[in-house]
Amino acid sequence: MGELTLITGGTRSGKSRWAVRLASEREEPVTFVATLIPGDEAEMRERVKRHRADRPADWETVEEGRDLVRVFVEGAIRAGTVVVDCLTLYVSNLLLDGRSDEEILENVARACEQMKRSPAQIIVVTNEVGWGIVPDHAMGRRFRDVAGLVNQQVAEAADEVYLVSCGIPIRIKPR
Repeated sequence: MGELTLITGGTRSGKSRWAVRLASEREEPVTFVATLIPGDEAEMRERVKRHRADRPADWETVEEGRDLVRVFVEGAIRAGTVVVDCLTLYVSNLLLDGRSDEEILENVARACEQMKRSPAQIIVVTNEVGWGIVPDHAMGRRFRDVAGLVNQQVAEAADEVYLVSCGIPIRIKPR
């Protein structure tokens, strides 16, 4: 079986860059699972372009914003290294699809089971959204709460967890 690594931290803290570095250090094929569902916003298209430029050109990309379980069950991921970026966007997609908190937590629990069964070395990137201000609207508070619960789920399943702050990775759950 492979290993599951979770990388968390604040926005623009260097999480994705650390994930790319970890994956690049391994001498095996890398699959990048992008969870962003691109809209028409120019800012998000530019962000996607920057992230793609930061990754090696020979990495395979799988775009999946709503069903991580399917990615692992249907065999798109066999071995090598997998980077899932990012879990927070995945939660946001499921919330916007009208899923209940329980459905989201169950979906992520099933995804964790599949990732733990996978022969791949899996690196999951997520945002630590609970450290900021309390959102002034119900959906924002719900998102913050569900994202925090999902992060706890994945951290518990993970073999190791890194917190990235100011571009510096700090291992908070060693193997």
